[in-house]
Amino acid sequence: MKKLIVFAALAGLSLPVLADTAQQEKMKSCNAEASTKALKGDERKKFMSQCLSAKGAAATEEKKLTPQQEKMKSCNADASAKNLKGDERKKFMSQCLKG
Repeated sequence: MKKLIVFAALAGLSLPVLADTAQQEKMKSCNAEASTKALKGDERKKFMSQCLSAKGAAATEEKKLTPQQEKMKSCNADASAKNLKGDERKKFMSQCLKG
């Protein structure tokens, strides 16, 4: 019986960690998309709010991206995060999309 109580307590403690991870992933995805769109200030705040809301999640799920589009989106976000421009960005994107 004690083992069951301990197991139940541990399972309950792990649920917030899983929820945090899902929220963190959603935040990361919305942030990458905002960076890709080069949004700033109030425009970025509005976008992030919509993206993180239930409506934003439904819209994101609705428009399924192909694996190639997902890779392009990810590489583009990485290039933006690194502030790459011009030939340096082209080279990075080429290598990222090949890998």
